[in-house]
Formats: sequence, structure tokens, C-alpha cells
Amino acid sequence: MNTVPRATPLAWVNGSDAPEKPSLNIGYMALTDCASVVVAATQGFAQQHGLTLNLKRQGSWAGLRDKLVSGELDAAHCLYGLVYAVHLGIGGVPASEMAVLMGLNQNAQAINLSPALQRKGVTNPEALARLAHQHGARLTFAQTFPTGTHAMWLYYWLASQGIHPLRDVDSVVVPPAQMAAHIQAGRIDGFCVGEPWAADAVATGQGFTLATSQSIWPDHPEKVLACARAFAEQYPNSARALIKAVLAAS
Repeated sequence: MNTVPRATPLAWVNGSDAPEKPSLNIGYMALTDCASVVVAATQGFAQQHGLTLNLKRQGSWAGLRDKLVSGELDAAHCLYGLVYAVHLGIGGVPASEMAVLMGLNQNAQAINLSPALQRKGVTNPEALARLAHQHGARLTFAQTFPTGTHAMWLYYWLASQGIHPLRDVDSVVVPPAQMAAHIQAGRIDGFCVGEPWAADAVATGQGFTLATSQSIWPDHPEKVLACARAFAEQYPNSARALIKAVLAAS
């Protein structure tokens, strides 16, 4: 059996392209668009490039962010906007230099409304706008992270329908996998989330999809493979090998 030579930190200085850090902790959220990262780790693609990828499922984007910044995670399947927010110090955390290694996907997010609204005949943007402006009708919408793409799609879309996203409705943060449960419990009236959770909610009778993110911004960037800038600078061969593995898996 052929073995891939292991390099020491800064091996690239001596002309080696072997990963300086061959075992990497990779964070991800349970979403369809983590597929290429999971396949790279589990189907032999990483090993072909001298890496072992230790998949670390995360319960929330906030938790993933904190572990990425602290170095507990070497890299992660990550919201496009989250990386820039951390880099700029937006969203309640000190600024920390980040890096985007590659894009992972485009499109495939959705805005869903609850069965209760559907029963009231709120099945189009105009009906939603009328209800949002009725006295005493205070709607609550969920997104997955304050500086993430889902908040951006939700706020932009609501505003485009004449609904002020910060004044006319309430906004709460809910992890992706918990959206349908919050709809079912009546805690939220709608949400913006990535697949498979919007389709899952529809399949289980927890509402319907009113708009998709590609209808808001066609071919928009969505998830990226992100890391701290220090990781990319200290382990450039590992970073390149990781990109190669995920590209091959894709």
C-alpha cells in the first residue's frame, strides 16, 4: 500500500507539497449543501491528497463560528456572509482575520410560510403585506444567523414587498434543523432556510414555500469552505489539499 509522506509545518518552504497538518477537524451544519465536504471526508477523496478529515457536526452557526475562530475547527462549511462578518467584527464578536478557500454552492434557499397563514389565504406576497400592516397582527419570522445569507434574503424580500423587516415584523434566530418544529409549535409564522429543511417542512405539512433565494438573486453565492487566515498561512499545503479533495468530491 502506498503511503502519503507527511510533512512538517512550513514544509512548503523546502519544496514539499505534502500537507503540513494531515488530520483536519472540519465543521459542518446538517444541510444539503454540506454534501461535497462530507463526501470528500467519507469516500476517499481526502485520503488521495494525504488528508484525514474529521467531520464535526455543529448545532448552530454561532457555535460553528466560535469554534472556527478559536481554532477548534480547522475549516468549515460556512455561510458566505458569516465569514465577512467575523472578519469585520460585525455581529457581536471581535474582528478576526478569515479566509474563503472556495465556494461550495449557489442558490437552494427558501422562504416558507406556516400552515396557519395558508389557511387564512395568505398565499402570495400581496396578502402577506396586507396582514403584516394590520393593527395587532405581529408576525414572527425566523432566519438562521443574524449576519448570514438567510437573514439577507428574508429582509430583502420582505422589504421588496413593502414590509419593513425590522419594524413591521419580528425576527428570531433558529437553527436550520429546528425550523419545522418551531412552525408546528406556532412560535414562528415563516422562515428562511437552506435545503432540505424547507422541502421537509412542506413534505410534513408544515407550510409552503412562497419564494426561493434564486428568485431574489439568481445564482447567488451561498455556502463556502472557510478557515481562519492563520490556518491558510501556517498550513498552505493542507489548505490546497483540502480544496483539491472537495473539488474532486464535488
